[in-house]
Amino acid sequence: MRAIGVDLGGSHVMAAVVEDGAIKSRAENDIVDRTFDVVAKMVAATIREVLGGKKDGLAIGVGSPGNVDLATGVIRYSPNFGWHDAPLGAKLREHLDMPVFVANDARCATLGEHTYGGGRGTANFVLLTLGTGIGGGIVAEGTLLIGNSAGAGEIGHHQVRATDGFYCNCGKIGCFEAQASGTGLLRHALAVAPSFPRSELLADKPQKLGSKAIRRAAESGDGHALAAWNRYIDDLARGLANIIAFVNPEVIALGGGVSSAGDFMLRAVRPKVEELTTMVPRGQTRIVVAELGNDAGAIGAAVMADRGSLTAAARS
Repeated sequence: MRAIGVDLGGSHVMAAVVEDGAIKSRAENDIVDRTFDVVAKMVAATIREVLGGKKDGLAIGVGSPGNVDLATGVIRYSPNFGWHDAPLGAKLREHLDMPVFVANDARCATLGEHTYGGGRGTANFVLLTLGTGIGGGIVAEGTLLIGNSAGAGEIGHHQVRATDGFYCNCGKIGCFEAQASGTGLLRHALAVAPSFPRSELLADKPQKLGSKAIRRAAESGDGHALAAWNRYIDDLARGLANIIAFVNPEVIALGGGVSSAGDFMLRAVRPKVEELTTMVPRGQTRIVVAELGNDAGAIGAAVMADRGSLTAAARS
């Protein structure tokens, strides 16, 4: 397998030459102007940069935020960019004169992690990316689930605390994303802060407090951070137990920034998930840290380009 994989984010684009799941070269650029034509030109320029003038018959896969028409590469809606019906696939084909496939970035990351990361060899697999929000995707019986309108896998928007949770950007209350993302961890820290009036966690520039600092403080035994962390783990476990009930996967891989907690997270969340698992046999789903990190999206996009589809089988 050899193809170009592109991970397009709201403020950054990375293009890579991917060979058999390994990134051989990459190019990266910041995105300042989110206007569609400007972003499309930036993506094309980044791809040219990594190609170095040689097309070599390669296809291009692009993982983009938003809901994507897989047949055309049109981004129906992307809240990250504020785009509606943006013809990214056609525009890149026009700029580059190469085959281009476009899909949702989280689904690309799931394909990458399933093919070359923590989901290798599994038929039923879930990836969760725990960052500012929660993204991810579902593989069932070896096939990445797409859904009726390419919207399957929006795991972050099932509700785990519908009556007493935080408001979610989608408009609901207590979504998994609102409670168990990196943003959710920060919200938990702020929610319990009144019980820790002498906490040092918020003493210095609280507006700059992030999930990594809270996690590190919890690992060092800080009472305020531990209280927030325990609430966060409770909500993460609720969501993971729900996912097990929904799709009964062999493996759930946790990626994104919060997953850098590694064993500290896994030791806390695994027993709670076991307690909450009821309708399927307990102990049958392994919860692991994802292996490909921030490269999963580009690797998965390259896999899609090589196969010609998000759901096509690997070539023999």
